[in-house]
This record gives sequence, C-alpha cells and structure tokens, in this order.
Amino acid sequence: MTDICLGGRTRQYPRIGPEVSLQPNSASFAGSDEPGSLYEGFVNAKFFEERRREMVAAIRVIAEHMAPQTGKTGLDERVLMAMAKVPRHEFVPIEVQQYAYLNRPIPIGFDKTISQPMMVAVMTDLLELKPDDVVLEIGTGLGYQAAVLAELAGRVYSVEIIDELAQRAIRRLKQQSYTNVEVRIGNGYAGWPEHAPFDKVMVTAAPDLIPPPLINQLKAGARMVIPVGLLGAQQLVVVEKDLNGRVITKEIMPVLFSVLEGSEQPAFRAS
Repeated sequence: MTDICLGGRTRQYPRIGPEVSLQPNSASFAGSDEPGSLYEGFVNAKFFEERRREMVAAIRVIAEHMAPQTGKTGLDERVLMAMAKVPRHEFVPIEVQQYAYLNRPIPIGFDKTISQPMMVAVMTDLLELKPDDVVLEIGTGLGYQAAVLAELAGRVYSVEIIDELAQRAIRRLKQQSYTNVEVRIGNGYAGWPEHAPFDKVMVTAAPDLIPPPLINQLKAGARMVIPVGLLGAQQLVVVEKDLNGRVITKEIMPVLFSVLEGSEQPAFRAS
C-alpha cells in the first residue's frame, strides 16, 4: 500500500513497485542525456512495459477511491492509454529509472520532482483535452507531462524556468520523437503570449493566486488546471473561461506542489 495525503487525511492505496526512499538533491542529480538507458544492458524493455501496465492498473483502482475528490468514478481511457504509452523512465535521471513507475514524485535535480503518476493522470483528465487543442504547460521539468499532453493534444508549448532542465527536456522529447512540443526557457508566470490564446493550460507549480497573464491567455470556452495557494494550504483548481469571458473556478482537492516563480523575475531568457 502507499499513503497519499488529501485534506489532512492520509489514505492507503495500492503501491506501484517496491518501497524506496528517494531524495532530490543537487543539480547534477538530473542525470545524463546520452541516448539509451543505463539499465538497457541488464533490464530489457519488457521490464518497463510491465511496470507501466502495473502503474496504469493501480491508477484505475486509486481513481475509484478518489471519486469523492475528483467527482469522477474513472479516468478518460485516452488519458490511461497515453500513460501506458509514454516511457516515464526516459524522463527521469538514469539514477532513478528503475523507480520511475512508483506512485510517488521522482526527483529530477535542482530540488525539483516530477509528479506521481496518479497526479499526472488526474490533472490531465481534468484538462479534458481534444486532439486539436493547443496547450500551454507551465513547468516542463524533464518533459514527462509534456509528452503525455502531446499524446492527446495537437500542439504543446511548455515553459521551464531552469535552463538546464529545459535543455534536457528538449533532448529527451526529441529522442522520443515528440515533434509537437516546443519548450522555452522563461518565467512561466507570464505564460507564452506569442502563442496565445490557448485551448488548455496546465500548470505544474503552485502560485499563491492564479496568475492574471495565464487567465488572459485562455481562449473563451477554454480550461486551465492549476495548483493554487500557500505551501501547506494548496488546492488543485479547475479554471474555466466561458464564452462571454467570465472566469469560473472550482477547487478539486488538496495538493502539494513546488512554488511557482513570481512576476518579479524577467519573463523570458533566450534559449
């Protein structure tokens, strides 16, 4: 079983993979981007395929238990198919590839993590993606969430504030042949106005309040999924802009994300 904290209560759900302690540390932990996997010599592709199947099966079970929070008894099959297809282990440092399919955040260096698979699935499901959607993602990391979005949408524009992570994400996405993702180095608080407006916006770090630039870059009839609030009091929020431009927000459940950089920094730096 694995423990997930929701709203101050800890619930137990089926664990994906073995018990392991993972701690993010220095920048160098982000690992190598050399083609291939450190484990390819002794852990074959079937190992990771089996772990992905186990991950998706556990996500299905956990989603049923989380129905009171999400308001849904199950996740969109398209989302689950994307999760089953994207090789999560290729979007984490080689030092932790064997743990990539655990249902917990994985450190990627620079004191950052990629979200646990269940959170990736829930946030992607809440976005209600369509095949021709143009999506803005804030917080590229090493590119895993962008890859999942790219499986479901027409085009993904992703902003990452840490230069080294952005460059490594670009290489990993290229290695996996994702041609419909563009990554930019910059402060995600400002969004990506050159490509606005967007059909959907996904934010993977938490501001205190919803950034006005991101609301402004939503199309009428569009939707954003974003964690919002002070550390220890964050809520996952769905933001909808109706056809008249009116903004409606709905809190989904308590979450814990790293803090989104604010507007005091320059919006973009050259990549």
